[in-house]
Parts: sequence; C-alpha cells; structure tokens
Amino acid sequence: MNGPLSRVLAATAVLLSALSVPAATGSAEARPAELTAACPTTGWVSQHFHSGHNGVDIANDVGTPIYAVGDGEVTISGYTGDYGQWIRVLHPDGRISEYGHMSRRDVSVGDHVVAGQQIALMGAEGTNVDGSHLHLRIWGDRSTSYGIDPEAYLAERGVVLPCTPGSGPRPKPPVYPAESGRVVSARSADGRLEVFVAGADGVHHAWQQEVNGNWSAWEPLGGPGNAELAIAPDADGRLEMFALSGSTFQHRWQLSPSGGWSNWETFGGGGRDTAAGVNADGRIEVYASGTAGLFHRYQLVPNGGWSQWEATGGGPADSRVEMEKSPDGRLEVFALGADTFQHAYQTAPSGGWSNWETFGGGGHDLTVDHNADGRLEVFASGPTGVFHKYQTNAASWSGWEGTGGPADAQLSSERTPDGRVEVFAMNGSTAMHTWQRAVNGAYGDWNAFGGGGTEVTAVTNADGRMEVFGTNHTGTFHKWQTGFSTWSEWAWLNSTAGPTQG
Repeated sequence: MNGPLSRVLAATAVLLSALSVPAATGSAEARPAELTAACPTTGWVSQHFHSGHNGVDIANDVGTPIYAVGDGEVTISGYTGDYGQWIRVLHPDGRISEYGHMSRRDVSVGDHVVAGQQIALMGAEGTNVDGSHLHLRIWGDRSTSYGIDPEAYLAERGVVLPCTPGSGPRPKPPVYPAESGRVVSARSADGRLEVFVAGADGVHHAWQQEVNGNWSAWEPLGGPGNAELAIAPDADGRLEMFALSGSTFQHRWQLSPSGGWSNWETFGGGGRDTAAGVNADGRIEVYASGTAGLFHRYQLVPNGGWSQWEATGGGPADSRVEMEKSPDGRLEVFALGADTFQHAYQTAPSGGWSNWETFGGGGHDLTVDHNADGRLEVFASGPTGVFHKYQTNAASWSGWEGTGGPADAQLSSERTPDGRVEVFAMNGSTAMHTWQRAVNGAYGDWNAFGGGGTEVTAVTNADGRMEVFGTNHTGTFHKWQTGFSTWSEWAWLNSTAGPTQG
C-alpha cells in the first residue's frame, strides 16, 4: 500500500463496550452472561427432540410472537418448502438457533438481534405441518447433520419449557451502514433490493420487482454526474440517498417505506467521498471528505431535519470514507487517503466523536465489515495487493496483515448466511474474492470472480443469498448466489447494459 501499511503505527484502542444480555427466565441471574437465554415463545411442547425429530415443537395460535433465544446475527431469513418461512440466528458462541413454520418474519439477514427480541409470528407454513407451532432447532456444530436438544440447551441457560417470554422494551439492534461508492445497494422495507449507479449523466436506479426476484428496467434519476453515493434508512424505514460530486452534494429520499422517491435537493457543496450511517437513536449521520479534511452533518431528530455541516477536527484530505458500527451501537468512521489512514469513533451511542487517530498508511480503497461476534474487520488495497486489520478483542486491533489479492482494487464485503465475512476486489483487469473459512476465523486464498471493472459492491437478498454488482465501460453487471455456496455467471442486470463507468 504505497509502503505505509508495512510501517503502520499501532492504532489507539477503540472504546467498545460489550452488549448486555437481558436476564433469562428462571434462575439465570446467577449464571455467566454466555449461559443466559430468553424464552422463545408462549405455548406447550407438542413434540420433544428425539432421533426422528431434529428440534422441539412449541404449539400455540397463529400469530403468537416468537423471540430470539439469544443475542446474535440473522444469517437466514427466507422461505423453504419444508419450513415455509424460517430464520437462523448465529450466536457469539458459534451456536445457531433456527426457527421454522412462521406466518411472518420481522428481521432480515444481517440484522443484529438481542435475547428476547421479537423476530417472527407463529404459523403453520411448510409441508407436512399439522397445526400452528414453532419448530426450534439448535445447531452446535455446522459440520454435523443433526442438532442438539433445544430443551437441554435452554435449561442449561435458565429457561425451562414451557416458559413465559419477558416483557417490556428491548434494546434496538444496531443498523449496520451500507457500503458507499459509485455503486450502492440496500433493501427497501419490504425486502426488495434497490441499486443505484453513478454515471457521467447522473444517477441511475433499478429495483427488484419482487423480493429475491427479477429486476426492473433502469431508470435515470438525474442528479450530479460521476458522484460518490451513500444510502441509509430513516427510522421509519424509508431509504435516503446521498450523491456527492466535485462541485455539488444532493440527496433524495423515499416518500414512504418501499415507495417512490422525492426529487433531488441540495445537501451541501462538493467534495471527494461520502458515507452514511444510522445512530443508535435512529438519526442518520453523513460524513464527507474534501480538500480540508472530513465534515459531518446529522439529523436533529429521527426522520427529521438536518444540522449544519460541522468540521470534525481533521481527517485525511480527499480520502475514501466508510462507516461501520460497534455492537453497542456507536458509529465508527474510517478515512483512507493517499498517504495516511485515520479513524474516529463515537464515544457513546448517538453521541460525540473522538479525535482522529492514525490507523495505517495510505492506499487506494477500503471496505469495513463486522465479524459474527461483532469485532470489526477493515480491508485496504494498494499497489501490492489487499491488507486487513481486525479487532482482536473489544479494545484492541491487530497489526496490518497481507492477504494477496489484486493490486489497487476497488473493495466490497458482505457476510455469508452463516456469518463469515467475504471480500470482493476488482481492478481494471480482474475480479477476485476471499472468505473466512470459519466463523470469526482466518481467510482462504483469493479466487477468481470475473473480469476487470471500475466499481464493485456486495449486498444480501432477503433470503440471505449474496448479490454482487460490478461496472465497467460497457455497463453494469451482477452475479448472485444460486445457493449458499454456488454462484451464477455475470449478467446484465435486466437484459440491458445499463449505466457505464469509465
């Protein structure tokens, strides 16, 4: 990376605090946090775990609320024939809880849930279902084909079935920022993906016509040409789009969740790059870089008006910017310039910001993601390939480590359905990807992913399958998982070339 990554200074510790775990039913108050759980639902056990039944059935009326049994990340939220609607949650200890036959799902892939948070409503969907019930499975090891007894798992953590779910408000799970760039994508409130591509003639837009489904034709939106884009959800579920060019900054927003869009409105002056994230209280916060460093602007109330632009006390000039979120809801900003890499973080959820701190040397592009256990992972590209740096615990970082990969690449990252981080790198001649071989673990070798291009971004469908968008001088392509370990070929988004980038 222009050499500086090999000379990186040790990053100052990031002040993270661990998530608190709500008390479980029974005598869990005396148990360590990792051995607490929450009651999954109200009802009676209609079938226990045994050699012919991989889980426990808890029966009750259609529409009975279902709750996460522990903190974790949603890795599957979709539909399958046997289960109907189903959900998987990966927990920090590596265990997986699985919920089937629901009539409604309230969480999406990538959401972080807390123990006792409502995630679905009970139903009777799927094949061979005799009445409304929750089928709950607990997986202890992904390499096995059979789960462990959910009743024993819950009892060890203080919950004995049948049980009574906790009452009262639950902490709102973090909303992780979407990746910024000249191609961005996010899910509307109804689960359909939307994608925006910046071209010389302005911003272009396409959307899934049904959840996990086919795509609309491209729609030109106008706005600034050759812009850097960012997207974030308002507290009420409406997406908001930000477009920054060298001379102007504009934004537009959905008029209703999953609905149509406003016209463009002025948001500020020009700059180099932008990123957007959501505060713990639901207010969007926007960062932008320019010749004088980093500035930010934020909503004064959720879904409401905006502050004025404020200087942040420095940061690398004309830097590439990304945001991520710690498990306790604090935003963190990473800014990569040609000669230096710096970061800043909120000192409290929805609160003020730290000073800028040295994070490494300069480079070409960056991507930031989070492990299944909440630790942040940062990747940066330069002339000798891709490097990464990761939190070793809640208060310290590793040194920079080389991973190989293409030189001076555009980077993007997402998480697989079981919570492993996958990284995509594209330069003018090649596209490659690498992924964690185990949850929270080391990465494998880089593998070919396609030809060269100018921009890349990765996102997940509502059913957990990843979809990757890439651009070049001929148009915009996408490639998607046909299963959870197989990929389609690259193809036009909707049988047309779409917007191009030089």
